[in-house]
Amino acid sequence: MNLPIASTRQSKWVKVMDRVGLAAALFAEGEVERAAAAAHQAIDAAARIDSTLVASRLNTLLDAARPYETAAVEDVRTKARELAAVRPTTIAA
Repeated sequence: MNLPIASTRQSKWVKVMDRVGLAAALFAEGEVERAAAAAHQAIDAAARIDSTLVASRLNTLLDAARPYETAAVEDVRTKARELAAVRPTTIAA
C-alpha cells in the first residue's frame, strides 16, 4: 500500500513527537537512563524532520533533563546542540 507523501510525512512527524514525549515523561519520572536512550532516538528522528514544533518539544525534553548530571544526559545535550547547529530553528541545548 502506497501512502500519499503528505501522509507519510505526517506519520514520521507523529512518531518523532511521540518519541520526544516519551523521553520527557521518563525524565519527569526519574527514569534517567531509559529517558536518555529514548531522547537519543527522538533526536535522531528529529534530525530528519524540519519542524518548529518538534524543536519546541525538544526544548521541553531538555528542560525535563535539566536536573540530571549524568554522562548519558550530557550525551543527549551534546546531540541536541549538534542538531541545533545544523537546523535553522532554535533548540536550547
